[in-house]
Amino acid sequence: MFLYRLTIFLLFPVLVTIIFFRKLVKKEHATRYKEKFSKSHFNIQRKKNTRLLWFHAASVGEVRSIYPIVNELNKNYKNLEFLVTTVTLSSSKLVENEFRIFKNLQHRFLPLDVGFLIKNFLKLWKPSNIFLIDSEIWPNLIYNARILKIPVTLLNARITQKTFKRWNKIPKLANQIFGSLNMCLSSNLETKNFLLKLKAKNVLHTGNIKLASPINFKKIDKDNEKKLRSKEIWCAISTHEGEENICLNVHKIIKKKTEIVTLIAPRHIDRSQKIRRLCEKLNLKSQIVSQNEQISENVEIIIINSFGVLPSYLKHARSVFVGKSLIEKLQNDSGQSPIEAAKSGCKIYHGPFISNFKDIYDILEHHGISTKIMNTKELADNLIKDFALIGRSSNKHISLMNVLEKKTLNDTMKNLNILLKNENI
Repeated sequence: MFLYRLTIFLLFPVLVTIIFFRKLVKKEHATRYKEKFSKSHFNIQRKKNTRLLWFHAASVGEVRSIYPIVNELNKNYKNLEFLVTTVTLSSSKLVENEFRIFKNLQHRFLPLDVGFLIKNFLKLWKPSNIFLIDSEIWPNLIYNARILKIPVTLLNARITQKTFKRWNKIPKLANQIFGSLNMCLSSNLETKNFLLKLKAKNVLHTGNIKLASPINFKKIDKDNEKKLRSKEIWCAISTHEGEENICLNVHKIIKKKTEIVTLIAPRHIDRSQKIRRLCEKLNLKSQIVSQNEQISENVEIIIINSFGVLPSYLKHARSVFVGKSLIEKLQNDSGQSPIEAAKSGCKIYHGPFISNFKDIYDILEHHGISTKIMNTKELADNLIKDFALIGRSSNKHISLMNVLEKKTLNDTMKNLNILLKNENI
């Protein structure tokens, strides 16, 4: 622990320089980037006679997953405030846009995990409880919280085999960090076993809270809605480099059989122009569509270029391919969430590499909602069969997801209520 603290302290100037560089290339917030490294920019805003619950969620999926929990806590307790910290710019925008209904909630960027910064952050904000989401393990944060006697819960805990092996190489630090956590609610059984081996306490398996993430069907242009309803559509979502080329070739195979539109929503929308150039090489008519932009009549490939609108397109799709699952070099950190597509009533296809969401895919496959494909031909063959069906069989999928959502949220809240009542909130 001493070596970690010393190393991070010595790296502090380098880390600040990296943040400045990221700000120049517009990967950091234009005005609030200093929250990550300057005490004077923490912007503490606290009300009297309230208890602050701090949730730290790194990315968009984790942020969306805590929404129902914040909502339930607001219903069940009085005099609460919420602090949500994130790392990425996109996740900060999500908090600002979708959590605005909570008047007692504020967003800040997480400070660098440097001892003096974290210590000051904790002393100034004075949280009564800290909830780290998924795999957000920050040693200095956990170390200082223990010294200040602030309970820390690892919520929706997710430890992959790769991550476990890394922690296992530094057992003393691992045991010290994980042993300092007050409670761990795991998203899957594999994580529960890993946490127990790492000497974590109060480890319970409650399921993946991303199942309870709300879907926001934002309204899109009326003419676009009409056009989408009149076409046969399938989607490729959360795609990574290499997968779009596969999906475009799938489109070419299917269009020999039936007239279709392929919608591509890349994991990183800054790759939209690159995907369009791929379409041009394959002589496919494509369009990059931002929010409320008119869809062309003769377009074959629609490339989504905005956040938060995907569910509005998924509701028109019969089938979905979920990316980061066909790239072998990513197999140790593979798979993107299929939950949004499943909740939208779509049939789901994925490649063999799904380590990050294996537990979710196991459930979906068991109920006939998802199917593994290995290559372009298998995906095309399955989609052709789907398009041959009459109607869009979505009710079964949506009903199952509603049951899973309710159970996961209930199990999670049951344990959080026990924790918070013991803290006399």
